[in-house]
Amino acid sequence: MGSDGTKLAIIGAGAVGTAIAYASLIRGVARTVALMDINAKKVHAEVLDLSHGLEFVPRADVIGSDDVEVCRDADVVVFTAGAKQKPGQSRLDLADSTIAVTKASMPGVLEVAPDAVYIMVSNPVDLVTYAALKYSGLPRNQLFGSGTVLDSSRLRFSVAQYCGVAVQNVHAYIVGEHGDSEIPLWESATIGGMPLTAWEPLPGFDPLDENARNDIQHDVVSSAYTIIDGKGATNYAIGLATARIAEAVLRNEHRVMPISTIATGAGYEGIEDVCLSLPTLIDRRGAGERIRVPLSDSERQGLIDSANTLRDMQKRLGL
Repeated sequence: MGSDGTKLAIIGAGAVGTAIAYASLIRGVARTVALMDINAKKVHAEVLDLSHGLEFVPRADVIGSDDVEVCRDADVVVFTAGAKQKPGQSRLDLADSTIAVTKASMPGVLEVAPDAVYIMVSNPVDLVTYAALKYSGLPRNQLFGSGTVLDSSRLRFSVAQYCGVAVQNVHAYIVGEHGDSEIPLWESATIGGMPLTAWEPLPGFDPLDENARNDIQHDVVSSAYTIIDGKGATNYAIGLATARIAEAVLRNEHRVMPISTIATGAGYEGIEDVCLSLPTLIDRRGAGERIRVPLSDSERQGLIDSANTLRDMQKRLGL
């Protein structure tokens, strides 16, 4: 490792893992990016391909191996290993096999990187995060899921497109499950500082009324299935999102992002003992304090329903 000593390790060199590595190199997230995968030939090829572009990114090293030793002393470890989501398959359908992979691989990584902050990305991310917390014994700040960071970005993009503004001027969160029961928080959403529900449409654009918001919500929830049906996997946006989360940790940014953490003690009645997403402070500790945001009655009920969906699946999986 080099002058800043930061190391990002990524478990799984598939479409998502390599997209995270690629995005992290371009953004200069860490001085060393390590890829670990059971397919030695694949991980070697990915490292070689990434290394050939190092001239064009901030100074970094890329290493990789099928040996967990490559993750030693990592500051952040990202888990992407698991079963691949097939067209028409929900994230919850992936639970059994992906949790088994996580359970089998985590002890070895913990041995070489016990002090790392762990970011779970494998789907269904909320259930995988809950299981990983249970099996690892790590505190909630040290292990969390990527949650609805990507979903919130999808929401902001859709709102920006509909309203004719830059996506950077839209501030809105998706909370709850990273999946079909997720909830957009329209009550607290803003465009350029103006409450979204009071937004006056620009010339040539339609009002952002309840029907439009419902259509946007449907598009956000179904977007992953559309992408998977067309190209087999989602990888670029989750790669960017996860690199941004890791960056917030490594640079101690105190950034608020909707990551998935254990909800016990969160102050929201009805969502205890599940991992789901709510706006959370991210810094060098990992997942910090939950940020309370205003909820309408329907949003609060939707969040409870989302928690119940996850809790029911936990029971079915024996968690």
